[in-house]
Amino acid sequence: MRLHRSTVLILSSDPAFSRELTESWPKGADTPEFVLLEEDLCSELQRDTYDLAVADSASPEKRISLRQALAAAGKPAIMIHSDPVGDSHSIHGPILELRRDLAWWPAMPALLGREILRRAQAESRASESDRLRTAVEAEATLGRYMAEMCHTVNNALTSVLGNAELLLLEPGLPAQVLAQADTIRNMALRLNEVFHRFSSIEKELSVVARESGKRINHSHAASAS
Repeated sequence: MRLHRSTVLILSSDPAFSRELTESWPKGADTPEFVLLEEDLCSELQRDTYDLAVADSASPEKRISLRQALAAAGKPAIMIHSDPVGDSHSIHGPILELRRDLAWWPAMPALLGREILRRAQAESRASESDRLRTAVEAEATLGRYMAEMCHTVNNALTSVLGNAELLLLEPGLPAQVLAQADTIRNMALRLNEVFHRFSSIEKELSVVARESGKRINHSHAASAS
């Protein structure tokens, strides 16, 4: 299962803010794409266009508007501010607010951002696995139902086919009745072939399931040793 590359939206009017943050971001296969947007345009945020926002709150007034816009978007966000009043960090819904401190800037926001994205990716994988498991279980239920119905319908077809054969052997029947009985027999034979194919598929699936179980048990045994 392949997931999309994460996107970090940087909200700032200060080029140095964006540069320092991206340069400090841990490099690796999970390095995200960075998109820069003026914080004055925060009202235009679209939640489907990014996975994490990192905002530069230059003033208390902008901090309020940024918080509102980020909260409305509902995506994880880190907001950096320089307000000396209040706690050094606080959480408002999906928004983590940090007071800017030269001792950890910009390494701390970058590390926190990476962990937030990793958690989001893990949750996405879990959600996708649940969706696939639900779909597989639904298909398995349908398959079992079809297999059960296959035997029932096949038994009924055997009866239809037998009666059609008896009619064809009955002396003195009109040609039209014989033709209809022959049609019934031919259609029953065709349906019987179809259900035989279902039975073959059922057997093949059983073999695949057994082999898959053996591989899983072998893998568990190898891991335990």
